[in-house]
Amino acid sequence: MDWVRQYLFSPDMFSNDQVTGALLAGGVAALISALLGYFVVLRGLSFIGHAVTDIGFTGGAGAALLGLNALWGLVAFSVAAALGVGALGNHARERDVATGIILALALGVGAMFLYINTRFVSAPFTLFFGSIFEVDPQTTRIMVVVSLACLAVLAVLYRPLLFSSVAPEIATARGMPVRLISAVFLVCMAIAVAEAAQVVGVLLSTALLIGPPATAGYLVARPGLGMLLAAVIGLLETWLGIDLAYVSYNWPPGGKGWPVSFFITALVLLFYLLARLLRPVFRRADTPARFRVPEADAWTA
Repeated sequence: MDWVRQYLFSPDMFSNDQVTGALLAGGVAALISALLGYFVVLRGLSFIGHAVTDIGFTGGAGAALLGLNALWGLVAFSVAAALGVGALGNHARERDVATGIILALALGVGAMFLYINTRFVSAPFTLFFGSIFEVDPQTTRIMVVVSLACLAVLAVLYRPLLFSSVAPEIATARGMPVRLISAVFLVCMAIAVAEAAQVVGVLLSTALLIGPPATAGYLVARPGLGMLLAAVIGLLETWLGIDLAYVSYNWPPGGKGWPVSFFITALVLLFYLLARLLRPVFRRADTPARFRVPEADAWTA
């Protein structure tokens, strides 16, 4: 149908190098964000995930000031922020206070970097809202390698991370290195949000980190299935957002496309609301509290 091609999906988008590059980069960011985001939601670290992304903005601004790839600055500052928050706060209240202090300082420094870097007037817009259609192949290759490394770490830590997320007190009592596991996970999380910032920008990348896992959590209780579903949802939301951004050039008045970050975040909210409505249909009576003893037994065996 012509109206589908004009308003919803255009097959010729796959012949566009910028679109195929965006699909690849967006897919990588969505997958790693969703898989790590499952534990972010499970551990109650949503605010920290958002703050780490905003702090990464400072690193991206600093990298742009030095003429470097913004991804390196985003990753470096996001990792430093995650480790700083983890070191300064052990309990929820301490973490929130530490996060707020570090976030305020980082945003102030980032504003200074952008003020100095007046040569690149598009830098603030790119850092805040992303530029997925302009991600170069070299950056995509870096994202793939880094994401595979994070997935390898997550695979190794999966069982102890799951147990320490559900029952941290019991995990500590059984001799599990909870602080080390948390620190390694926070580093992987920081890398994930820095990568997602290449897709929708530092202000909105939390949507890919929190939205798909939270949506999956309303539909399934088992952690393995929940992670898989979160990855599928994140991938679908990102690719649909890219598709709609591409075909929006044909929408009235024409000649100007809508930002992909708007579509992705709107789809994240839509899927989340639908999951809440459909929860009684998909979810059984079991809860995440069921995955407790097997992880402890596997660790201490």
